[in-house]
Amino acid sequence: MGTTSFLARARRLLRIRNQLLRECLAELLATFVLIVSRAGSSAQKITSFETKGNLLTSYLGGALAVMVGIYTAGGISGAHMNPAFSLAMCLIDQFPWWKFPIFVVVQTLGSFISAGAVYILYYDAIWHYSNGTLTVSGPRETASIFATYPADYVSIANGFLDQVIGTGVLIVGVMGIIDARNKAVPKGLEPVVVALLVLSIESSMGANCGCPMNPARDFGPRLFTYVAGWGPEVFRWVEGRG
Repeated sequence: MGTTSFLARARRLLRIRNQLLRECLAELLATFVLIVSRAGSSAQKITSFETKGNLLTSYLGGALAVMVGIYTAGGISGAHMNPAFSLAMCLIDQFPWWKFPIFVVVQTLGSFISAGAVYILYYDAIWHYSNGTLTVSGPRETASIFATYPADYVSIANGFLDQVIGTGVLIVGVMGIIDARNKAVPKGLEPVVVALLVLSIESSMGANCGCPMNPARDFGPRLFTYVAGWGPEVFRWVEGRG
């Protein structure tokens, strides 16, 4: 009884009643789960000599991360995890404009924190693989663990178009999945279907720029790499990275 009473008091004490704060914390947690899983998959792909180059593993990890993120906070904040999706919801009057900048900041913060968590988790692997030098380009680069970078042959214009199309397909697909007037997805399986959508996009459009489709997912970890030692090169369009 004593333990039960203590837990009940703790729940009452820690309960957050402010709806906006609840949504922000849920969005932060969902984005954290998303990026930890995605960046963790990339870290294994890049730093492990045995699995290097296994794109399917990385894509699958990213898709499953989306699913877990939606299940984590979908019922509280909607689990946007993506400023592009938040903007789309504002444009169709399904999300208030005044919340948009707040969610963008929270999503970016969640991405930044999760990048730090992945860096700590794979600290030894990153430094071992990179031979003690944190670089954005070259055969032992590790910056792409955290953010996406274009292939050597991709121009700025092509890279921009790549992201517009990839993000557009993602938003249109998600809107179709959650539209109650459309062909219904079995209740509770929406996150699974969204994950399959992400997997299909990454498998078909990931070669050019890594298919981030999410400004917060890219900028937050990129900002982390800037302050963690990779330097200002993380914000440059780098040619000849391979």
